[in-house]
Amino acid sequence: MDVIVAGDRAELAEARRALGIGGPASPGKAALALVPTMGALHEGHRSLMRLAGEHAEHVAVSIFVNPLQFGPGEDFSRYPRTFDDDLEVCAAEGVSMVFAPAAEDMYLPDRQVGVSAGKMGAVVEGAFRPGHLDGVLTVVLKLFNLVRPDVAVFGQKDAQQLAMIRRMVADLDLPISVVGAPTIREADGLALSSRNRYLSPQDRQAALALSRALFAGAGQRTPGEIRRVARAVLAEEPSVAVDYLVLVDPATFAEVGEGHTGEAILAVAARVGSTRLIDNVTIGL
Repeated sequence: MDVIVAGDRAELAEARRALGIGGPASPGKAALALVPTMGALHEGHRSLMRLAGEHAEHVAVSIFVNPLQFGPGEDFSRYPRTFDDDLEVCAAEGVSMVFAPAAEDMYLPDRQVGVSAGKMGAVVEGAFRPGHLDGVLTVVLKLFNLVRPDVAVFGQKDAQQLAMIRRMVADLDLPISVVGAPTIREADGLALSSRNRYLSPQDRQAALALSRALFAGAGQRTPGEIRRVARAVLAEEPSVAVDYLVLVDPATFAEVGEGHTGEAILAVAARVGSTRLIDNVTIGL
């Protein structure tokens, strides 16, 4: 079956009808799973689509570069837009429907109401990108309301985003199951990202310090040692400008203390050349 492309609400409703969504699904599967993306699709996105297909009869992918989650001076205008290539990826992965709205179809010109990420959205990534997580949650809630999936799949690479979406679903009683997917990496450890295409060969080599630091920290036994070892690895690469390296509770994104037991997330954000990258690993303490 060819991928159905919907560009607005009316076409989205027609696509749902054409796919028979709302009728009976296969035994053990939901009717529709959504993979929200900003396009520039890569193998990491492909893995999300495959995981979504394990959970639902039909997979929908949204492609929308969301202006609300970009701050002043960030890369909204140059963010890679590769729609034709993205459709080929979706077709190859058996996606049933692509929702690719324009900004004017997503947001009213006098938009006033959005989603607040609260105190959890003001720490770690939110501290360096004020309003970013508000913009993420607002667009995700709109996509949930428009596409009406039973399941939504997000990558663990954006760990704070995933945690915030799960919190929004719980706090607002949304009838959606949120599935987290493991981070996909290159053979040398670099986490896949649409922004990796910005990296020069020299920058890409320097960017490997992020995953090296995370893996080195993950091999330690205490929060203090985890942080110390990871920071030492980052300090060995002077061309990496670190925004943060934190060890946090995965439920709250508050820094964990020395007595913490259970899971923790070691997360890093840094600029390599003109490109800002994030990465994380989950550690059991």
